[in-house]
Amino acid sequence: MINLLYIAAIIVAIAFAVLVIYLARVLKATQRTMTHVADTLEGLEKQMEGITVETTSLLNKTNKLAEDINEKSTKMNTLVEGIKGIGDTVNEFNNSIRSVSRSITTVSKENQDSTAQVMKWGTVIMEMWKKRKQ
Repeated sequence: MINLLYIAAIIVAIAFAVLVIYLARVLKATQRTMTHVADTLEGLEKQMEGITVETTSLLNKTNKLAEDINEKSTKMNTLVEGIKGIGDTVNEFNNSIRSVSRSITTVSKENQDSTAQVMKWGTVIMEMWKKRKQ
């Protein structure tokens, strides 16, 4: 019976040794995996630093561009208002010309007979002057 006890202890010792060997292998594989993960995270951290710098630069450029667009928009508003003023002035000028034209038309219609007589007298005077000149 003591022999069986020794045999059982040897089997337990061998099983424990096999368990420790497999456990050591698993831990070494885990260590390699963790090392690779750490290297990958370091590379990712470096890339993120580069991305952060580029993003900050892009944000600054975007802000400058927005400010430039706002300034140019303000200048364009001033230009558009000036052009609108010119358009209003031209419109008023056209209305004045129409008013003067209507006045002239009205006066000429009212004085049509007088104008015809003046034209006749003018023609007669011109003919007399030509005859006298000859």
